[in-house]
Amino acid sequence: RALRRSRGERPWTLGGGCRRSGACCEAPAIAVGQGTWSMASARRLFVAWQRRVNGFELVSADDRARVFVFRCTHFDRATRSCDSYATRPFFCRDYPVNLLDQPNPVFLSGCGFRSIARNAAALQIALAKQDLTPEQRHALARDLHLE
Repeated sequence: RALRRSRGERPWTLGGGCRRSGACCEAPAIAVGQGTWSMASARRLFVAWQRRVNGFELVSADDRARVFVFRCTHFDRATRSCDSYATRPFFCRDYPVNLLDQPNPVFLSGCGFRSIARNAAALQIALAKQDLTPEQRHALARDLHLE
């Protein structure tokens, strides 16, 4: 997967569009590596960097998933928009493209984006040849990210 990513290949393409729900801004969650998570000084430095550079205030941390959950100080809950959109952090600029490297991308509720399998057309043709009910066909197309 890393080799394909280094060549610019991704298993998914991005479909849909932003619905401006603000779900990605409400509680940014950042997963970190084992080294950052296990060293107290690295954790403190990471959280301080997020606060100082990105304006993210720590809300919680999930030990099992090694994820920090933040509150963005630039997000206006009333207007559901960012007060510094033009200068937002790369973490924010990269959403949802950064999810396309995951084995099974899951987008936030209300987000208008979706992942589409790179080989979706061939899989659609193969599905059409199968003896399936319309419900089964729709469920498979959804679960395999074909639509």
